[in-house]
This record gives sequence, structure tokens and C-alpha cells, in this order.
Amino acid sequence: MKIKILFLSLGIFFLFSCSASDSASLDATKEQMLTNVSYGSGSQQKFDLYLPANRTAAATKTIILVHGGGWVEGDKGDMSYLIDIIKQNLPGYAVANINYRLASPGNPAIPMQIDDIASVIAKLKSGNYSISNQYGFIGASAGAHLSMLYSYGYNSTNEIKMVASIVGPTNFADPNYTTNPIYNDYYTNLTGQSYADNPALFQQLSPYWRATASAPPTILFYGNADPLVPITQGQDMHAKLNDLGVYNEFNLYNGGHGDWSTTDQLDAYTKLVAFISNKF
Repeated sequence: MKIKILFLSLGIFFLFSCSASDSASLDATKEQMLTNVSYGSGSQQKFDLYLPANRTAAATKTIILVHGGGWVEGDKGDMSYLIDIIKQNLPGYAVANINYRLASPGNPAIPMQIDDIASVIAKLKSGNYSISNQYGFIGASAGAHLSMLYSYGYNSTNEIKMVASIVGPTNFADPNYTTNPIYNDYYTNLTGQSYADNPALFQQLSPYWRATASAPPTILFYGNADPLVPITQGQDMHAKLNDLGVYNEFNLYNGGHGDWSTTDQLDAYTKLVAFISNKF
């Protein structure tokens, strides 16, 4: 489930780059980047960390980027287009661009990928990074599903303060999924089971069913002709959050799985920046 959207970037920024082993000697007054920081023993358990200058453990918040790829493919490089946008328009935020273990036959996405997100956050807390324990997510496609699921179902310490979904699945009990065989791979990628095997499990894996009144502010971006994520996934999530009294913004564009017009991409980028500025 790869996303095709390419938000517009206004330029190139330069960072002082460090290896992951340099984290003990980081200077909080300087803007720095750590590449391929390990948070587990697996080769895919790595993230890049972009740290702003003059950061503090009291005030510096971290945006976590979660790539898509149908839970079975993709890479943190797929989200790199967002780095420039964040650094130029939200310069006080740290950014963690993460990889996670990819699902494969006999090795389903859940709980493995949720465990990886938890491990990333644990690593951010334990490192000498001079950042706070306040986090927000921007996820794309399958990564948006993971971001919402973690934010709504695993945020017991209330440290997740916002989540952005770019064409993310929200409800695996949606008849648009359950009655259409083209989506069978979604279920097997997630759990190794079909929907008919365990409908209750797939509700538990659906952000729509996990959201509560304490869910963090959420911004949603969807296409009205998406062949991978039916329009109902965004519309129903928006309605559910409204019913719960959770602040959310829903944005619908002409086009498919993120392949929207340049004007719409720019609109989405502008709204994403404004949302983060106002709500995180």
C-alpha cells in the first residue's frame, strides 16, 4: 500500500550529521541529525533523528513519521519529502523518521509493528537527545493505520498529542473491505488470518473501533477515487471522532491514493503545518 503523494518542498536544509554512536555527546545548542539509530536487534529496526538547535527536554516535541507499503514493504526514505517541510515551517520540532519490521508469510504485522513503534518511543526517551516525552505522528497509508492504532489504542500515558493520517485504513469491518476479495491480502498481512476467521480481532486492529473521547487531535487526508482505501474509511473516522468530541479535520481531494493535483498537495501541506502549529 504505497502512497504516491509528494508534498511540495520549498528548498533544501543542511544538518550536521552524526552516527548513531555519537548520541552521548550531542550538543543541544546545535541542529543535528542521527542516521540509522538502532532501537532493536533487527536490521529494519532503525530510525533517523533530526534534532533542532536549542532544544530542551522540557519543551522540544517530536514528530514521528511512519511510512506505508501495505505492512509488507516500504522504507523511511518514502517519507523524506516531509523533512524539508517540517524543518522549514516547524523548526522547533524534532523528527524521527522510522523503519519497522515488515510483515511476511508466517510473520504478520500485528503485534510486531505496534511493538516497534513502542520501542522507538522507548529509545527516544532513553537517549541523550534533549527532547520531551511529547510525540505526534504523521503516517502514510499502512503507516497511517499504525499511527492511528497506536495513538488511539496504546496511548495509556497520554504522550501522543496528535496524529495525521494520509490515506490510512481505519476500519477493517467496513463492508467495502469485507465483501471485496481484492482486500484479502490486507487481512493476511496484518494477522495471517482472514476476516471471517476472527472478525472481533479486526475490529481491535481498527482505529475506528479503538478511538475514545481521549483520542488526540487528528487530521485526515483522503482521495475520493482511492482504489486501495475506500472513501468511507476517512468519512467514517471523521464522523466517529466528531461523535466522541475529539478535535479533528477531514480533507477530501479529487484523485486516488495520494496522487492528487499539485494544488491539492500544496493545500494538504499547508493544512498539515497549520494543524501541527495549532494543536501540537
